[in-house]
Amino acid sequence: MNSNILGVINLIHESDEMESLTAGRCLATVPFGARYRLIDFTLSSMVNSGITKVAVFAHTKYRSLMDHLGSGKHWDLHHRQSGLFMLPPITDDVNEVRRGDLFHFYQHRDYFTRSSLEYVVITRSHMVCNIDFSSIIAQHKENGADITVVCKRQSDLLDGKARKVQVNAAGRITAMQDHYGRMTGDLVSMEMYVMRKELLLELVETSLAQGQDHLVRHAIMSRLEELYVGSYMYEGYLGVVNTVSSYYQNSMQLLNPDVWRSLFNEPGPIYTKVKDEPPARYTTGARTSNSLIANGCVIEGTVENSILFRGVHVRKGAVVRNSIVMQNGDIGENSNVNCVILDKDVSIAQGRELRGAEMSPFLAMKRKVI
Repeated sequence: MNSNILGVINLIHESDEMESLTAGRCLATVPFGARYRLIDFTLSSMVNSGITKVAVFAHTKYRSLMDHLGSGKHWDLHHRQSGLFMLPPITDDVNEVRRGDLFHFYQHRDYFTRSSLEYVVITRSHMVCNIDFSSIIAQHKENGADITVVCKRQSDLLDGKARKVQVNAAGRITAMQDHYGRMTGDLVSMEMYVMRKELLLELVETSLAQGQDHLVRHAIMSRLEELYVGSYMYEGYLGVVNTVSSYYQNSMQLLNPDVWRSLFNEPGPIYTKVKDEPPARYTTGARTSNSLIANGCVIEGTVENSILFRGVHVRKGAVVRNSIVMQNGDIGENSNVNCVILDKDVSIAQGRELRGAEMSPFLAMKRKVI
């Protein structure tokens, strides 16, 4: 158990081009994989790695985040010896809310200073993976690095936006760029950082004193020569989900059994908020193939190569192909949807046809009748 590690899931100014999918929720709580939210993957990885104290630095639109995480009991973080902490901005000043993560870390510095734990792992929520932080921390200690950055060689990010890095022969990071830089290469940062807690606090105070606001862009990227910033090469499945196209394409990857097994079972299970629903019901004449269909669904029509969340109703004669239908969606009789993303509570009227494209799926907001 990594009882000497503080976990931080940093949602402040997380890269987000998800359009209406994040109009009323933060990126961390975008539904994914028929029953999960994006934050479930990072949080479950921490728990499976023995990290029992985790702080979620919320930023904006975090009501759904609070509802989803609750006390942390679904991740076994509600016991006295563990803890899940929700840390939203503590100011009402709009200008201060807009400031970078270093400012918000400083505002909540008591979370760090009151703990006797020595190391901190800082992550984002849009990196979909199942990762063992124990081996990362072990390498960090063995190498004597100031900071270790988790990296992945992946040439195709399926339209996700990620920060590229360069390393030397010894594995030390020599250059980093922002998400829209022109650096070539296939090595990307997974936005996961390991360092001593005291170093983090020093970077926070020093950078703020110099008028700098952002952990990576200012505190780390400007000190690559001064600090030993090492790399850890991750070999497992990675989905970078922060655009509509990357959300759709990474969701469709889950229909590959090898991807599903790799992401949800190795090295540990992915946990989420439990909702008791009856099993999916398939009526006479229903047809399904190569799809993820969650509990509570009622299938009377045809579903192919699609992902259906809890409580979706596909009525008689309706056809759903290559699509994602979130919770409580209602597909009317004899309607046809293809390459479509439907948010929660969207209803498709009888006999309607909606068609998108793989690189530009049709997107309908929640609580909408089409």
